[in-house]
Amino acid sequence: MSTMTDISKSSSYQDKLMGLLGVRDPIDALSKTADVLADMVRANTVADLQARPFPGKWTPTEIIGHLIDSEWVYGFRVRLIFSEVEPTIIGMDQDLWVSAQRYSLRDPRELVEQFRPLRQVNIGLWRAMSPMDLNRCGVHNERGRESLGTMLKMHAGHDLSHIDQLTRYIAAVQAAK
Repeated sequence: MSTMTDISKSSSYQDKLMGLLGVRDPIDALSKTADVLADMVRANTVADLQARPFPGKWTPTEIIGHLIDSEWVYGFRVRLIFSEVEPTIIGMDQDLWVSAQRYSLRDPRELVEQFRPLRQVNIGLWRAMSPMDLNRCGVHNERGRESLGTMLKMHAGHDLSHIDQLTRYIAAVQAAK
């Protein structure tokens, strides 16, 4: 059961992601992420992308791995809500997922190429939804009731947040050389 503190944190998180998206079309924003990641990977060395910019923070490669995990998770959640009536959506411990899959040791180019088809499949589903479909809801175990429309915007904001994080972390790694 969520506490008031959990709900308050969740609301702040949701507000942050929605603020990053602003008035942009969420599907358009989601459609650009794979190319943005590919450009970042192409422009930087594997060593820079695998370097930890700050103690206790993810490497740029781990961030890309997290985006893969998020694509799997969002894809499942969206299909669950699209197909069932107000299902429960379970959260995940993103740090455990990133660590267990050893993203810090993976080739960032391969990760981007794994991300791309997952994103394309999920965008196809988003594009096929009607406005009524976007009103369908699930109940997140940490954030409460969320519609597909809200999730779509949050997903796009999540991408934008991590693209910004990647930019900052790559700059920090290069500045430390």
